[in-house]
Amino acid sequence: MTPKIMIILGSGSDIAIAEKSMDILDKLEIPYSLKIASAHRTPNLVREIVSQGTDAGIEVFIGIAGLAAHLPGSIAAYTPRPVIGVPVDVKTNGIDALESIVQMPYPSPISTVGIDRGDNAAILAAQYIGLHDEKVRQKVIELRKDYAEKVKQSNEDIVQKIERKYLQNDFLRIKNLEINDVEIDETTDACIKNQDAEVVIIAGRQTDVGTAKKVGTILDRLKIKHDIKVVCPIRSTKKFTNYVKCMKNAKIFIGISSTSSQVTGGLVGLTDRPVIGVPCTNENNKDYMLTTVSMPPGVPVATVGINNGKNAAVLAGEILAIDNPYITELLGKLKDKKINL
Repeated sequence: MTPKIMIILGSGSDIAIAEKSMDILDKLEIPYSLKIASAHRTPNLVREIVSQGTDAGIEVFIGIAGLAAHLPGSIAAYTPRPVIGVPVDVKTNGIDALESIVQMPYPSPISTVGIDRGDNAAILAAQYIGLHDEKVRQKVIELRKDYAEKVKQSNEDIVQKIERKYLQNDFLRIKNLEINDVEIDETTDACIKNQDAEVVIIAGRQTDVGTAKKVGTILDRLKIKHDIKVVCPIRSTKKFTNYVKCMKNAKIFIGISSTSSQVTGGLVGLTDRPVIGVPCTNENNKDYMLTTVSMPPGVPVATVGINNGKNAAVLAGEILAIDNPYITELLGKLKDKKINL
């Protein structure tokens, strides 16, 4: 059986992080391969396993590395398939590895997840594969339900066992609470420019539109249908939810935030589709890359570099190209043109 995912470790010392990925993939019943290869000490080995793995049918690569963490970037150099990067906490709390992985130049994106989050890397890889494999998608949906149930159950396991004089444990007790589905206003469809968009781009503020347009420009070159919307999930919660739910044909969502990453955080709670995050600098010259990438287990955001909307578009193309040779060809031409320039 040909594996769909290849996990590559930069060092054998990273095996504990890889085990988080393997635990998830075992649960989802997705075949995978595990290798150890260093971008610096065995560069030829990296080239060969990635190139030959791509030719053999690997659909997604996961690169796990700490310190300088050049491994995910090295993997991306030898494959048109999406690469997920997992920074490992070896020094400086893993910030050095995170910065090295996420801040990739255009057009070589890495889907970066949080530090030591091998579990989220596996879920993200499964989401990518689930776009063209409905069985995998349904397994991911069930897995995410398990994560949600654990949160709810913690009310019984933790909160209900606390005894304090003024704590009213039975007020709105979670296990008895009725949770209603959000009602969708179908009339919103008429206000959407591209109802059949495969990629949906959401900017949290008007100041983020410039980055959103850069995403759209690259998607146009890749002939990928997309829609752009400016809406904030905090200031316009109902409008945000309604728009996301109405984009029923969307395969990928791209959230662009120059504040506390509320767009990507809002998106992952509303869709089982992959979410790409683009952190941006705001008027105070601050960015929120850490709050974009550092997602809890079960709800990964594929984070790209700060202000790098073009890489978000290339990443979306790589994900869709898993089962679309035409997009793969267009990506090759786009990357070759950039390199030649």
